[in-house]
Amino acid sequence: MARIAGVNIPTNKRVVIALTYIHGIGQVKSEQICEVVGIASERRVQDLTDAEILQIREAITGGDLLVEGDLRRQLSMNVKRLMDMGNYRGIRHRRGLPVRGQRTHTNARTRKGPAKAIAGKKK
Repeated sequence: MARIAGVNIPTNKRVVIALTYIHGIGQVKSEQICEVVGIASERRVQDLTDAEILQIREAITGGDLLVEGDLRRQLSMNVKRLMDMGNYRGIRHRRGLPVRGQRTHTNARTRKGPAKAIAGKKK
């Protein structure tokens, strides 16, 4: 099992797909990394040599990409900054409500959690 950026990537998948298991690397970035390293798109992770895995690691760390812990930390700091400023988006984050203008009268159950019963509301 190959370990890149602190993530065990699956061995039986193609390299382009397996790299997307790393937080911060999508399909396009994965293809770019494989192109830079010189790995064919149909190669599987189990067929890679240790040298190729090392090249992929260096391409990710040397490519100014924020991945995994650093990216998660940056995102959480951005949300924390909004909450500390006390602006509208920060207040919505703090209350656990939708941030980007969605309606909450109906829907928004993912953000608000399961529905709470209201006492005495029976017809």
